[in-house]
Amino acid sequence: MQKITPFLWFNNQAEEATNFYVSIFKNSKVVRVTRNGPDPKGSVMSTTFQLDGQEFHALNGGPLFTFTPAISFFIHCENQPEIDDLWEKLSAGGTRERCGWLKDKFGVSWQVVPSILGKLLQDPDPAKSKRVMSAMLHMSKLDIKGLQQAADGA
Repeated sequence: MQKITPFLWFNNQAEEATNFYVSIFKNSKVVRVTRNGPDPKGSVMSTTFQLDGQEFHALNGGPLFTFTPAISFFIHCENQPEIDDLWEKLSAGGTRERCGWLKDKFGVSWQVVPSILGKLLQDPDPAKSKRVMSAMLHMSKLDIKGLQQAADGA
């Protein structure tokens, strides 16, 4: 069992969100759905699910709290097709923002980021890292080729 598990509070979309996320990420599954009352078709109280091995809990807690970008999920992507795929799927019905950030249709914030970005931003040549930062700030969905071209001064 992992020591720390993200816990997501939804108004009444915990099951819908769980199924949405599990459909997007590889190696993912619904672990448990807990329903209110003895009826197996009763409303969902909570879910437990795994996304690429990371466990999450979701609760239908009502409208008292909503998501903000102050908490987001950072996704390390190895290549552009992975970025493109996750960006399209997660942003469907949501909003696309700058620098690889998006909000999904439930209001949860995600950062879809190439793994190489940290290396490019920490280049020992400050001019290179500054060009990469500038390029990133003008992108919504991050483009690996564009970031590498900025690093090279192209």
